[in-house]
Amino acid sequence: MFRHSIRILLVGLCTLTAASQAATAAALAVPAEPHTAAPADQALRQQTLSDLATTMKGEAFAYASYSLFGAQADREAHPAVGKLFRATAKTELNEHLKQAATLVGVVGTNAANLRQSINGETYEHQVMYRRFADQARKDGDLEAANLFTEIAADEGRHRDAYRTALTVVTTGRGTVPAPPKADTVAVPAGLPKVKAALTKANLDTAMHGEALAHAKYMLFAARARQTGNPTLARLFEGTAGVELHEHFASEAVLAGLVRTTKDNLRKAITGERNEANNLYPGFAKRATAVGDTAAARYFRDTAADEAKHAAAFQQSLNQLH
Repeated sequence: MFRHSIRILLVGLCTLTAASQAATAAALAVPAEPHTAAPADQALRQQTLSDLATTMKGEAFAYASYSLFGAQADREAHPAVGKLFRATAKTELNEHLKQAATLVGVVGTNAANLRQSINGETYEHQVMYRRFADQARKDGDLEAANLFTEIAADEGRHRDAYRTALTVVTTGRGTVPAPPKADTVAVPAGLPKVKAALTKANLDTAMHGEALAHAKYMLFAARARQTGNPTLARLFEGTAGVELHEHFASEAVLAGLVRTTKDNLRKAITGERNEANNLYPGFAKRATAVGDTAAARYFRDTAADEAKHAAAFQQSLNQLH
């Protein structure tokens, strides 16, 4: 969710209880002012913003995936690996994504956050998921087509709830809707349940978007609580739970995202090494070249963290052999 809202921004992550969602929101709290970590007299260049947007999508996806990998490790009686996956997931969300969001200035006023959310939900409801469903149906992936259609309807309801909340926030009249409740989906290890290459690609796009939506809504929830609006915070948190524990999880089942713990560790090692050795150093080099020094430092520091994650995952994999 929200690949489209990233473009708007450039141009204009087991079930959580209510208490744990609030705690995550507090951990994710970021300043509302745009570009707070950039030099006061210089906004971030567009390429740097684009690289930070890519970073946020990747870190949100890592959080969501590692959370599922941790659950699979527990099922296979590898509690230490499960703990490692969950701890790494928290770092990706509460540190890496949060810091990138601060640099970009993702979080604004409650009204601005609602408008951004409405735009994203509208696109998914009216365009993205309907197109994905049509393509999956055309290719014979009927289970995926049905899921995409169902999620499109959910996103329409999310949009409507956010519209109502925006009216309350801007006029002071009315009531913020009650938060939706996620129909939590278990994600066991398994192979993909779709056959067409386009459906697989669309599932990947959708999972990255749902993971990012979860992360952003938790940021927005933290802002709502900071500004004395716990009812709005609960709406954001509840919707975030649907995006992660229902939408992302259902898509992960069809995509075959979770495999054996050994396979999950190998996948994580490959991803972390790529970020440490290629992706983030490249982003840092570009940011340095245009004078975005704070962003360049962030990319370098994050690359170093990812190298440590890769080493920890590799050590765990070695111990399982």
